[in-house]
Amino acid sequence: MFSWMKKNEKKNPEVIHTVTEGLKDLYKKKLLPVEEYYRFHDFHSPALEDADFDNKPMVLVVGQYSTGKTTFIKYLLEQDIPGSRIGPEPTTDSFIAVMHGETEGITPGNALIVDPKKPFRKLNPFGNTFLNRFMCAHLPNQVLESISLIDTPGILSGAKQRVSRGYDFPAVLQWFAERVDLIILLFDAHKLEISDEFSEAIRALKGNEDKIRVVLNKADMVETQQLMRVYGALMWSLGKVFNTPEVLRVYIGSFWSEPLLISDNRRLFELEEQDLFTDIQNLPRNSALRKLNDLVKRARLVRVHAHIISHLKKDMPSVFGKENKKKQLISKLPVIFAKIQLEHHISPGDFPDCQKMQELLMVHDFTKFHGLKPRMMDALDEMLTSDIAKLMPLLRQEEIEIPEQMVQGGAFDGTRNGPFVEGATEGAYEGMDDEEWVVTKDKPKYDEIFYNLSPMDGKLSGTKAKNWMVTTKLPNSVLGKIWKLSDVDRDGMLDDEEFALASHLIEVKLEGHGLPSDLPRHLVPPSKRRQKGSAE
Repeated sequence: MFSWMKKNEKKNPEVIHTVTEGLKDLYKKKLLPVEEYYRFHDFHSPALEDADFDNKPMVLVVGQYSTGKTTFIKYLLEQDIPGSRIGPEPTTDSFIAVMHGETEGITPGNALIVDPKKPFRKLNPFGNTFLNRFMCAHLPNQVLESISLIDTPGILSGAKQRVSRGYDFPAVLQWFAERVDLIILLFDAHKLEISDEFSEAIRALKGNEDKIRVVLNKADMVETQQLMRVYGALMWSLGKVFNTPEVLRVYIGSFWSEPLLISDNRRLFELEEQDLFTDIQNLPRNSALRKLNDLVKRARLVRVHAHIISHLKKDMPSVFGKENKKKQLISKLPVIFAKIQLEHHISPGDFPDCQKMQELLMVHDFTKFHGLKPRMMDALDEMLTSDIAKLMPLLRQEEIEIPEQMVQGGAFDGTRNGPFVEGATEGAYEGMDDEEWVVTKDKPKYDEIFYNLSPMDGKLSGTKAKNWMVTTKLPNSVLGKIWKLSDVDRDGMLDDEEFALASHLIEVKLEGHGLPSDLPRHLVPPSKRRQKGSAE
């Protein structure tokens, strides 16, 4: 009764409060039905679950045996990992997910894949041999409150790599690569050769190059000249394996808590470590954006997959010669890819690996494939063009509301404490703890320049000061900032102390340091300190 009234009732749109909620909703309503209809999970990655969207950012650590992977994780956490062992031989023979827990302990792989709160349930198809080599080490640690770390078995070289692991190692790596936020490739300064298994492992990371960071570890074991050669050799080796025109970012350092063996490059190691730590610390802040990016990447692959499957279905005969036609279509797959690309205006970068697709198609019955459903494809296109775009304002809002969402604890706190903060005692911050004004030691030199410029009534006009300042060849934007910081009394002129301050800041900039946005108290000229304090 009154069914016509129900038809005209408008459904209230569901209110999405977070980007993660929005992504989950889009996946379940628009992407998952297409994946299931075109058997996407048989060819590519398994279906996503709530845990894949809700989990903390993950960092995958990959490298050859004895390059310091487990030691690197221990260094970040400043705590031993339950169940781990460190040594010069291949010691880590398992995938270990290092995660936060109230107590220290280990959860074996078979128990881990039935836990709905953990994002590992879809590892089940890799079989018992893999699950016996997979575990979760949980421990109370501040770093792990923000991120999780995945330690991997050491990649073998030479004769060792001929021994089978009993499971598809590159496929497992690929599974993790698609789900983690950052992939750290560790190299040892004395072990740069890329073995066949390592090459295969790197190929499994294809499509996730934006997540990869390369770390040249144990760099304190070689002198500066050798380090330059090692770095060059590493870049050459990586160029051959990755086969991309872009150069990967390589961080150089010694990531353990022991004294440096050769400390010549200490300053370089500190700067590189700071850059890498900043990259890792920003993972929680960029987590929602990464999930959005990965879902878009997945949706584009699903769209291409649907076109491939429906094309193969359309070309199959209805009664006779099915097997021969199947073989013919598989052999002509590169031509089919090119045809779909032209017909539907799809970028070649969205297509899967042709050879791998041919191998997977061999075991499937093409007659059970489905044809193209325009309504389903329209919903997918709508998701890519407008639904994802609607989440962007929410993403910006989350970034504003939680600006300080960074990894804290462990080694990350050590670089933020006292004089060990990067640049805390350098550049404009030099002399912070000194009683004497830091500019005093060089003031006679600056005074000579000041009086040679013929000041009037003890002050230099803006024009005279500018004519001298431009001789430093710094850009006007930088000199303008130095002028603003130096003209403490804001009278449009510089006295001898203000000129000395401007000269000091110019030297700070020429030495490669940054300028403060406001003049630190220790840099205020002594005669202006009371005046500036009362003005504030």
